[in-house]
Amino acid sequence: MLFTITNTDRPGVLELRMATRPDHLVYLDSKQSQIVHGGAILDAEGKPCGSMLIIEADSADAARAFAAGDPYAKAGVFEASVVRPFREAYRDGKRL
Repeated sequence: MLFTITNTDRPGVLELRMATRPDHLVYLDSKQSQIVHGGAILDAEGKPCGSMLIIEADSADAARAFAAGDPYAKAGVFEASVVRPFREAYRDGKRL
């Protein structure tokens, strides 16, 4: 089943985000088989202010565990993290 993980950074955490980024990427690399799509959400200046992932997980609890295991979450980068089921309707410009 697909899930979105949408994270919003706390104000003023860009330095913490950048310091934690190497561990975040190692974590995501270890979960590559589950990741469908993802990346940083940018502010008006082009700086990261959150992130969005679409992942495959067996359950909502598994998706929440994926989100909670992210080093950004553990370091307190996120003000909010929302995990929701996702139904894909388009991929690569084509309706499914």
